[in-house]
Amino acid sequence: MNEQRPPVSGHGFTDGVGGEVLAFIWETAKIVLISLAIIVPIRYYLVQPFFVKGESMLPNFENKDYIIVDKLSYRFGVPRRGDVVIFRYPRDPQEYFIKRIIALPGETILIHKGRIIIYNGLFPNGGELDESAYLPKELETQLCSVQMPYRLDQNEYFVIGDNRDHSSDSRCWGPVNESFLSGRAWLRLWPLDQSFFIKRMTPFVERLTEPLR
Repeated sequence: MNEQRPPVSGHGFTDGVGGEVLAFIWETAKIVLISLAIIVPIRYYLVQPFFVKGESMLPNFENKDYIIVDKLSYRFGVPRRGDVVIFRYPRDPQEYFIKRIIALPGETILIHKGRIIIYNGLFPNGGELDESAYLPKELETQLCSVQMPYRLDQNEYFVIGDNRDHSSDSRCWGPVNESFLSGRAWLRLWPLDQSFFIKRMTPFVERLTEPLR
């Protein structure tokens, strides 16, 4: 008489309570592994969540706003003037800040009597930055501890918070190296009633018609 072998399930585990438990654990493990295989690349290469801390970006972003950061755009393109960016704080890379790009690599920036002046190849004699697309036109930008004018290296960005009187930024601790940029603010998810895709606002630079005084 032939020996009868115990039935084997499709997962390679013997039937019974123990087999069902092992099969459940195996299926759960597969789901977790597949989820990680999908989520981890998205988290590290495509998007990143970010909570706004403080009021340095008022009136456009408020404390505790929940933002999705686009990490992909800067892999294929370059940051623009006016972009709202998330980056590692140069003096403590474990901390992340949100600010707006004001001056680009190779440019010279001058803050003079509340005005922001940009010097570059297009404006060798200077051009005044007009940020009225996203800030009140009468807003003035004051100096901090960084000496002006300030010339940026080819991999540096000058960033400033929208809330000019209550922001620790490049005016106080210098520029941000390109390698410290995490990405561009892309989507505000919270509060839900104020969620929106964040448009790229490029401020206008107007050529100076007379010397600064």
